[in-house]
Amino acid sequence: MATVSATSLNFRPLTTSPPLGRMDQAKPDTVQKVCDIVRKQLALPAETELTPDSTFASLGADSLDTVEIVMGLEEEFGINVEDENSENITTIEDAADLIEKLVQLNSSHRI
Repeated sequence: MATVSATSLNFRPLTTSPPLGRMDQAKPDTVQKVCDIVRKQLALPAETELTPDSTFASLGADSLDTVEIVMGLEEEFGINVEDENSENITTIEDAADLIEKLVQLNSSHRI
């Protein structure tokens, strides 16, 4: 019986390219919910464009507004954002990514 090697069949190793952008990108529905909460908390007109890269500061939020946004997110998603984490939330995407991480942690700790 003849032995066949991978090199004799000209196999090439499979390569996979990571998707463009961030690997830990939040789900679109999470981003949309964050946008809705930010829009409501800041009383933004419906025509104001919000993107994952929108910063709270560029939308006119001060520190009190940011605290109220975080409280709205906690209520909507049933999570608790620690102070040290809330200080790192500056964009809609930051908030959405943190929410998904906390929701996943909460669900993995449930019995």
